[in-house]
Amino acid sequence: MAISNGYPEINYFWFMTKEAIVIGSGIAGIASAIRLTVKGYSVSVFEANTYPGGKLTTLQLGNYRFDAGPSLFTLPHLVDELFELSGKNPRDYFNYQELEMLCHYFYEDGTVLHTSADREKLLTEIETKLEIDSAPLKEYLDHSEYVFEKTRHSFLERSLHKFSTYISADILKTVASMRKLNLFESMHEVNQKRLNHPKLVQLFDRFATYNGSNPYKAPGVLNSIPHLEFGIGSYFPTEGMHHILTACMKLAKELGVKFHFNQRVESIQTVNGKVKGIETKTGFHPAALIISNCDVKQSYKQLIPQQKAPKKTMDQEPSSSALIFYWGINRSFPELDVHNILFSSDYQKEFESIFEQKTVNEDPTVYIHISSKVVPGDAPQGKENWFLMVNVPSDQGQDWEKLRADVRKTIIEKINRILKTDIEPLIEEEDYLDPVRISERTNSFAGALYGASSNDRMAAFFRHPNFSKIKGLYFAGGSVHPGGGIPLCLLSAKITTDLINYQ
Repeated sequence: MAISNGYPEINYFWFMTKEAIVIGSGIAGIASAIRLTVKGYSVSVFEANTYPGGKLTTLQLGNYRFDAGPSLFTLPHLVDELFELSGKNPRDYFNYQELEMLCHYFYEDGTVLHTSADREKLLTEIETKLEIDSAPLKEYLDHSEYVFEKTRHSFLERSLHKFSTYISADILKTVASMRKLNLFESMHEVNQKRLNHPKLVQLFDRFATYNGSNPYKAPGVLNSIPHLEFGIGSYFPTEGMHHILTACMKLAKELGVKFHFNQRVESIQTVNGKVKGIETKTGFHPAALIISNCDVKQSYKQLIPQQKAPKKTMDQEPSSSALIFYWGINRSFPELDVHNILFSSDYQKEFESIFEQKTVNEDPTVYIHISSKVVPGDAPQGKENWFLMVNVPSDQGQDWEKLRADVRKTIIEKINRILKTDIEPLIEEEDYLDPVRISERTNSFAGALYGASSNDRMAAFFRHPNFSKIKGLYFAGGSVHPGGGIPLCLLSAKITTDLINYQ
């Protein structure tokens, strides 16, 4: 094998074996590996951690099991598709159920809204609890579906950075509907205009947090997000969110994907604008095709520092991060469901704290996820596993030790006040995640959960594309198009691998 610039030259015969490397084993990395294997590539995945999954991991505290990261499961067909593409029956690997109750919303004045997946039950709940006409909500949900259907094929399922996207029939339909897509209004402005109660406005403003953004700045087109739950449905794996990962890992290994754990990639090597392979502690690994499932900012800073990074990407405002507490609770709370929200009394002030003051509001909204409601083995009988999350800014050098202590005290007071309980004596097990730990464990830039925020009407177009100027180097995951969260990461893997045409 010839040597070029100190690295083995990849000859034509080797290239015909279609070797590919995926850097990172987050869900987008694993999905990319599966899709490449189906295309005929021999795929190796290199992961810095000793375990796969990125943010989609599990945590065991005594007799309590927790999904450490994502807790919401929508668009399950995107997981099924990986198995179907591989000629497998997804139900042989992975099962899930649709949730009858989407979420319980608690407000400081004592109002509790139970948002049912059943549209008629939902509308009746709103009419009864808020004493308003539910017609505006019905029209709002219909509009959310309209925006989703008009944008899904053009914005979510294709690259926004390829000319072919803009001459497709789908983009023509989107352009024809542009006036109705609320691109030039914020989510909050649209919600305030279309909904007839401040509590509903706050409820639907919350969906900006699904991609780490501020509803008072994020474009109104993102009001398509509620349709994922209220229209298509919210689901939950029968063995917990982590089962998405274990099922996909089992499939990938059966297909022949090779995983290399505890193998941090130190650099991507290039020659004459083409990838040649990667360097790890074990040496050089050649490949003419590389997909980075790392945070895109970290990819440029750590893996290809010799390549000029796109200024727009590097300057984009990071999304929000999270402060998460994992509590084993020595009691069951029938008033809580799988997903629960304890709202802040001043939502706008909360987002100003996160994105402008780079701190945590004195009255943050608290999300409580309890998987043991549907996966009984996740907690001992009569007890519950609480995953509590507060949206916080990305890491800018704040004193997280102090902030974590302050937030813990605040949320205990909030839980006690709203649920009329004394929660601290019930906490049997405890652990936490903060932006620093998130960054350390997942190499996410500043601990941002979703890469860049969408606090700009053109944010979707400013996200980094799924390809690069270096031939053979692609990107997949939550920090690039189309965004973060399990469904969008799976779509990212699909977009990325569809761009790759072997010749």
